[in-house]
Amino acid sequence: MTGLLYAAAVIGIIGIVIGLLLGVASEKFKVEVDEKVVKIRGELPGNNCGGCGYPGCDGLAEAIAKGEAPVNACPVGGAAVGAKIGAIMGVEGGSADKKVAFVKCRGTCDKTRVQYNYFGIDDCTKVAVVPGSGEKACTYGCMGYGTCVKACQFDAIHVIDGVAVVDKEKCVACGKCVAACPNHLIELVPYKMKHLVQCSSQDKGKAVMDKCDNGCIACTKCVKECPFDAIHMNGNVPQIDYTKCKNCGKCAKACPKQVIL
Repeated sequence: MTGLLYAAAVIGIIGIVIGLLLGVASEKFKVEVDEKVVKIRGELPGNNCGGCGYPGCDGLAEAIAKGEAPVNACPVGGAAVGAKIGAIMGVEGGSADKKVAFVKCRGTCDKTRVQYNYFGIDDCTKVAVVPGSGEKACTYGCMGYGTCVKACQFDAIHVIDGVAVVDKEKCVACGKCVAACPNHLIELVPYKMKHLVQCSSQDKGKAVMDKCDNGCIACTKCVKECPFDAIHMNGNVPQIDYTKCKNCGKCAKACPKQVIL
């Protein structure tokens, strides 16, 4: 009986000593956590998609708390989350316009010429190194092998009739599809934009028409029609300045090839 009591006492003393040592260690080696970081992280959606340019939501929370990133930097959360984080940081945060991905091509299977039949891996980055960059004659357009589809975590982009198409309502503008496209056909545009250029070809006139019925022929009629100086030629394809565009639609009406939405 005495032995049992002795053993119990020893175990109890050891437990107390270990507890004291752990308490001292936790105070000595504890990492100070910014309360703002914790609050900001609590408002972020937790997708960890990397669309903000930081390593996940933890990285973004720290950057916002330090003032290195804007409060509305999360593309998934949008203006609503930006406003909540802005309240934590004491700044206005919900004014950013929603953006969505847009594919600058409409070279569907029935409109673009086929140069050969490809049988192989369905991946644009792999096909890009094949001579001719796939079946379609236009080397500037969407190859249609779905690398962007695989990159999207939100089921917001699919290949339809040979061209990638974005679902605006599902897209959160994380930018993964933008980075994945080897032909650099995808860009983030304001959600409110009604008129967008659906071609990226740098060919001109007959050279375009020999490859795709839906291509821009670089006639510049859209540039001449715009009353707001919001559209200019970038090489042989028009480019819209979204900060100047008023969605009047005159450029779309002027386009003889209906390249502009």
